[in-house]
Amino acid sequence: MVETVFDAQGLQCPLPVLKTNKILHTMKSGHCIRVLANDRTTIKEFQEFCRRTGHSLVAFSDHGQYLSFLIKHK
Repeated sequence: MVETVFDAQGLQCPLPVLKTNKILHTMKSGHCIRVLANDRTTIKEFQEFCRRTGHSLVAFSDHGQYLSFLIKHK
């Protein structure tokens, strides 16, 4: 599995989602992006983003100081 990491820590919503979407447009189907963020608003935003776009939110974890999202390109 090909995985790209995008560190969005320090960015406030909607920037993590917008920049992730831009990166996903450059990726092939089936590839994954791991997004690291610390704006707690991104939890709901990435859930909605994946629901709307058809990408899969494969995993989510809360590490206290940062959040990790693993999104698979549709």
